Amino acid sequence: MDPRFINTIPSLSYNDDKCDDEYAFVKALCMSGGDGTNSYSANSRLQRKVLTMAKPVLVKTTEEMMMSLDFPTYIKVAELGCSSGQNTFLAISEIINTISVLCQHVNKNPPEIDCCLNDLPENDFNTTFKFVPFFNKELMITSKASCFVYGAPGSFYSRLFSRNSLHIIHSSYALHWLSKVPEKLENNKGNVYITSSSPQSAYKAYLNQFQKDFSMFLRLRSEEIVSNGRMVLTFIGRNTLNDPLYRDCCHFWTLLSKSLRDLVFEGLVSESKLDAFNMPFYDPNVQELKQVIRNEGSFEINELETHGFDLGHSNYEEDDYEAGHDEANCIRAVSEPMLVAHFGEDIIDTLFDKYAHHVTQHANCRNKTTVSLVVSLTKK
Repeated sequence: MDPRFINTIPSLSYNDDKCDDEYAFVKALCMSGGDGTNSYSANSRLQRKVLTMAKPVLVKTTEEMMMSLDFPTYIKVAELGCSSGQNTFLAISEIINTISVLCQHVNKNPPEIDCCLNDLPENDFNTTFKFVPFFNKELMITSKASCFVYGAPGSFYSRLFSRNSLHIIHSSYALHWLSKVPEKLENNKGNVYITSSSPQSAYKAYLNQFQKDFSMFLRLRSEEIVSNGRMVLTFIGRNTLNDPLYRDCCHFWTLLSKSLRDLVFEGLVSESKLDAFNMPFYDPNVQELKQVIRNEGSFEINELETHGFDLGHSNYEEDDYEAGHDEANCIRAVSEPMLVAHFGEDIIDTLFDKYAHHVTQHANCRNKTTVSLVVSLTKK
């Protein structure tokens, strides 16, 4: 009998004292569910490329974890910010296969492995769980390890797991999302995020919120992960060190701001409505990331790599029009629930038509500030 099965564990770590408007916002912060044309599952090619790019770090980190823990007979893995669709299982499959190959190489029996899939409660776990039979079937071919898949809904800015229970944590393209929109952004009108025209106070507010959130994340995970346990985290970051406000002209949130201003000009969105919307997002540079990790103090940095980042123009066989719509679909998949919660559904199709147009207008943008940051950490 195949020992693999699914079980969804309700999270008890949600903060009940959050006020209603904050909770509503957290509910809106999720990727577009299902498997339709505009879903995250159908528009996450970039995220798949990023997972492939981070594979060497993940493999090395998994091997080091197994050896430092002297090949335990049981391993608990957490995928934080799993979202929905097949991408959820790419990193987990890599971890399991790495463990299986390493155990075979040293002539040890592979451990039993619990795989916990975490995201916010509003995430479309059903679409993800539909892929579990395919995941299990593939593992039966490639690995001798017994694997059990669970869901663990809840915010990773709260406790999710029992103390000293996790051995390795993976998170990709999730931790640049903040727990909330920073306060004191009143002077950043007409922009949904930081731009060169933003006041310094906007940068400081975003950086402060990121520092608070990521420090909290590290502290909570340090309680849940065993000594010498490992984490591999991938962020959207930036490569600018001198000017904290500078983002390139084709930055995805800059293009979203332009597209929304188009709708304000056409009378489809009120100016006050745009001014009241800011993304709960921060793209740290390497120095900012290192500083938070070192100041929090629970983890040692093993590796920190910087890689290129591309959205619609990652496939050079496409023309600018196709690439523009690819990027628009990608950004729509990650932002539509929040946009609908604030602006309503009626503007969404028009908004992302505008967005695709702006992408094509910036097709020759090469001086890009956005990068992917991959960091491997060890619990002290």
